Amino acid sequence: MKKGIFLTLTVLMAATVYAEQGKKVTENGQFFYVYHDKGDRQNHYIPSGWMGDYGDLKLNDGFVRDVPKDGGRTAIEWTYSAKATNGANWAGAFWQNPANNWGSLPGGYDLTGYKRLTFWAKADRPAKIAEFKVGGITGEHSDSDSANLAPVEVTEKWTKYTIDLADKNLTNIIGGFAWSASRDDNQEGFKLYLDEIRFER
Repeated sequence: MKKGIFLTLTVLMAATVYAEQGKKVTENGQFFYVYHDKGDRQNHYIPSGWMGDYGDLKLNDGFVRDVPKDGGRTAIEWTYSAKATNGANWAGAFWQNPANNWGSLPGGYDLTGYKRLTFWAKADRPAKIAEFKVGGITGEHSDSDSANLAPVEVTEKWTKYTIDLADKNLTNIIGGFAWSASRDDNQEGFKLYLDEIRFER
């Protein structure tokens, strides 16, 4: 009986170790998605890292697109009220793995071999985004590197953007994507739409 329990525990421990290692193995594909569609199994990061005036933010990750791009049916809609609810005068969000990971937890993915991150964006009115970003989370289990696109004037027209990652160390990326904006640059707030956020080889 004890031998059976020991074998069961051994198998469970091995499975746990394998699962943890598996999180670090990048899928062998052309694209690695941060967001493809609402609830899609290809999504690998969670928009859990709300920053600054997080009380000014609302998220709808199932916004039905007017003109789908690259096969996606839904998009992400962020509403930023710019009311400075938390007194920071800026707001933004990180997509993290696992959720709410600010560098204190193991996780993320080894994205070695991917050369860029691309995404589509538009706004309901001209909006100035301080930066779009990959990586940059610090801590015990920090991101291995970071890259950004800043600043970006987002218009009412869907536009594809690219963050160059060709010379970056992508061996451990827990912060898959982020955006931030200031109240000073967007006093009336905005709605920011994002879609097809993905790493590309």
